[in-house]
Amino acid sequence: MDDNGTSSYTVGFLTTGESTVEQQHAQAFLESLATVEAVAFDAVESKNVIDEYDLLWWHRDTPVSEETISADALSALTSYVEEGGGLYLGLYALDAVDSLGIDPHPPDQIESTYVPNHTFGQQPAGFLIKARYEESTVFDGFSALRVNTQHSRKQSTPRLAYHNRVPQNGDVLASCVVGGEDRPAENSIIAWSPGRGRVLGVGQHLVFSELSEPYEDTVRTLVTGLVSHLGDSEEEAFSGRPKTSDELTEMRVELEADTHQPTYHFTPPANWMNDPNGIVEYDGIYHLFYQYNPAGPYHGSIHWGHATSDDLVHWEDRPVALAPDLDGPDKDGCWSGCTVLDDGQPTVVYTGGSGGDQTPCLARATDDSLDEWEKHPGNPVIEDIPEELGILSNDEWNAEFRDHDVWQEDGTWYHLIGTGLEDGGGAAILYTSDTLTEWELVGPLLVGDRHEDGPLWECPELLDFGESQVLQVSNYDKVVYFVGTFDGTSFDRRADGTLDHGNYYAAQSIPHGEGQYLSWGWIREDRDGAAQWDAGWSGVMSLPRILSLDEADTLRVRPTPEIEALRGHHQSLPKQTLSSGDSVCPETSGSALEIQVTFELGDAEAFELVVGESPDGAERTPIRYSCEDELVVDRSASSESTAPSSDPQCIPSISADDGLVTLHVFVDGSVVELFANERESLSSRIYPTREDSTGVSLNAIGGDIAIHTVDIWELDSAFSPDDGKLASQQASPTNSGMD
Repeated sequence: MDDNGTSSYTVGFLTTGESTVEQQHAQAFLESLATVEAVAFDAVESKNVIDEYDLLWWHRDTPVSEETISADALSALTSYVEEGGGLYLGLYALDAVDSLGIDPHPPDQIESTYVPNHTFGQQPAGFLIKARYEESTVFDGFSALRVNTQHSRKQSTPRLAYHNRVPQNGDVLASCVVGGEDRPAENSIIAWSPGRGRVLGVGQHLVFSELSEPYEDTVRTLVTGLVSHLGDSEEEAFSGRPKTSDELTEMRVELEADTHQPTYHFTPPANWMNDPNGIVEYDGIYHLFYQYNPAGPYHGSIHWGHATSDDLVHWEDRPVALAPDLDGPDKDGCWSGCTVLDDGQPTVVYTGGSGGDQTPCLARATDDSLDEWEKHPGNPVIEDIPEELGILSNDEWNAEFRDHDVWQEDGTWYHLIGTGLEDGGGAAILYTSDTLTEWELVGPLLVGDRHEDGPLWECPELLDFGESQVLQVSNYDKVVYFVGTFDGTSFDRRADGTLDHGNYYAAQSIPHGEGQYLSWGWIREDRDGAAQWDAGWSGVMSLPRILSLDEADTLRVRPTPEIEALRGHHQSLPKQTLSSGDSVCPETSGSALEIQVTFELGDAEAFELVVGESPDGAERTPIRYSCEDELVVDRSASSESTAPSSDPQCIPSISADDGLVTLHVFVDGSVVELFANERESLSSRIYPTREDSTGVSLNAIGGDIAIHTVDIWELDSAFSPDDGKLASQQASPTNSGMD
């Protein structure tokens, strides 16, 4: 910038025909920041015409038709960008990314309705900046992630955004904020890096004819950042997509400073993660797929993320495995599913979302790394929903019909799909087939009671323990299981239970030795959406768990022993008795711990194991076992922030073993995952605000407690670049998916 606030960049302002009032205002605004010349598309016969400009600015408030720009001009513009030029696409110009060869996915949300100027209902609008990009040149000068640029959302027209769709090749830099409401699904500022060039698209809330104080200064700051990024040929471009393993690793490293980010539980590299999908062990490698949104840390635009491990502890990020097709049966999301081996070939069955339909789709791996997948050309493999069963629907979906568990027995494929029935509760629907592409309806395997078992079942899976089987489902609240026998067409239920009493959901399991399964679940966030956006990530995978069935028809659950490989510094406390009011504070503390405590309650009212404790006790999370056999995670003082939930979570009843209770607790950033007597589990989330909220203590309440054993380990990171697991040592091939 010179003394007058004008940059040294020269800008070619692209026009077609007579400029609109909005374009005249936009050009005048730019002229206060840079040297600007109008360039008529009709005059752009070759790239030579526009080579003299540092960047091109195409701002258009009317739709772009096929006749708007000649083929020569489009070709020249594409070459200009690929050979190192900068291009701005504003409002309707953003819709031209497909024509320009920048991205085959144009924005899917286009609103053009102008509301006349009046004060009623007006709300300022602007951008919700992604935390990863707040220090980029584009947003230089802003001190917050929420920036208003227009005095009225209603008058900021037109409005273009990526909503259900995400750009295939671009990075989402910012979404939308209206008044005090975050709208993360309205992806509004996009960056592309075609060839050696840089492209920035702003689809809404940057309208120059309606500027007023204080928004004019805000817009000036933003436009200055846009011009600087596009005009500086030495400026580092955004990486774009698809992303390699190394690029995903870089995203993960950017979040390392977040104390709430776990270090040994699997999390997404950034953005959003929910259900585990398609878990499979193939050629000695464990493949964890998961629901992933590359656009940001919110639920939407679902893809299949992918990570691999050879030891169940250290995980390597792999490129996205499945992405929605532009016009396919999965265009609105590749939802949950499973992996099977069909004559040795890894094959996934997943739910495709399209409009209001949820239908089963199929894809087959085309390489041994399971990075590349080819979707079945006949998708969906089940097209007609069984209307005769009275399947539930809602405002979003024509039928609640999703999530898949597929297995083969005696040459027959079996297929469970989760749903709910209008005249019943949650249900698992059974299909059979000789192939994976043509299915015959058998009927409901099991229908639950709406009030007792939940109105809708997701993520069903049938676990075979020999003489008994277990049907495990997620009922919109928690993971529940039913013990019984499966005869090939129906399930005879005789017992039930709850697998986890906390934030654990959408469990998926694979066989793991005789009479055992290896299982994962999504540990949901428990803080508001704004806090998740500000953090830049959302969602944690549980530790892999070992499931077995005991003689009392109870699922036994414990962490896989492989996690012991992360154990570092160890402290063991001697056997002792704590009297009422006594407190023991071990020297070992931290936010990445494994704690094992075995105690006998005696005549005490309760025993407390406190984690996440500050020295003054202002922040603390007691795990309290009472004489009523109830175990409570008390989160009333877990955080001084109001963003997290402070509600208690509990296991209603834990039976002591010969009077002894063993708690096995894993603390990892914001995760508290605990196991009691290898029979019950509870996964919780806490978000201490203080760096010194890392203490541990043991307390006796209302009587004497016999402490038999206490062992505490500090756990190393499973994602340290130094261990060779986080960063791939070889360049990973890109694929047709996205980060």
